[in-house]
Amino acid sequence: MPTDRAALGAFLRSRRDRLTPARAGITPFPGPRRVPGLREEELAVLAGLSPDHYSRLEQGRQPTVGEDVVEALARALQLDDLERAHLHDLAAPTARRRRAGPEVPQRPDPGLLRLLDTLAHVPALLLGRRSEVLARNGLLTAVLGAAMEPGSSFARWLFLDPHARTRITNWDDFAAPAVGSLRCELGRRPDDRRLSALVEELRRADADVARWWADRGVTFRTSVTKHVDHPEAGPLVFGIESVVAPLDPDQRLDVYTVQADSPTARVLPLLASWGAPETAVAGEP
Repeated sequence: MPTDRAALGAFLRSRRDRLTPARAGITPFPGPRRVPGLREEELAVLAGLSPDHYSRLEQGRQPTVGEDVVEALARALQLDDLERAHLHDLAAPTARRRRAGPEVPQRPDPGLLRLLDTLAHVPALLLGRRSEVLARNGLLTAVLGAAMEPGSSFARWLFLDPHARTRITNWDDFAAPAVGSLRCELGRRPDDRRLSALVEELRRADADVARWWADRGVTFRTSVTKHVDHPEAGPLVFGIESVVAPLDPDQRLDVYTVQADSPTARVLPLLASWGAPETAVAGEP
């Protein structure tokens, strides 16, 4: 079975398992239930498919999946916008996916770099494919206590550096969505071997990653609150806002915003004055 079709079937099964007949608004089919959510034939009826057609989809035996079928499944499974997009990615024709040529090294988006330069008063981090650091300002390293050099992996720091779990006091709130973001990216680029290797590395090294990966959730979170325990400045609170490059959706600028006149806002200038590193950008000496 092709890997991408196996991923499509597994995602469909995971979303079916979480949807009960009551939530789907149908009367359960008669007979004993052996699944936590809908049966295959119940979902097939909801989506307007034959049970055999749906069974082939979930078993990865359907080579092509029409847009109308994807939309019908998304409605029947009550997917949100991000899950619907992920389902379309997984159902995309294999030949179309593999048409791209060699990967061009990713360069920081000029517009996002200009925005980062104007945000020297708050931490900011520009991430690219595979959560690779493309640029960061000095306050970001001062707040997180990590170098975050361009070319390094934010995901590896988040999951493999024990200091990340102690520095970010609500670590789970960020770590679980980070896994969902990697899954979303892998759905868009299933033939990215470096991305697949990163996911496998993290799954082997961290039980939490393995558990969240098995849930098959997809996420892209913005406007979340991050709590940081700084050894000198004390507790810091940030609202994380993400800006995506208009011409490169694989680049995201994470800005650590603060409430005006909050304890965090008052201490950030002190952190900067203590010798925060200069802004670092991929490709610059």
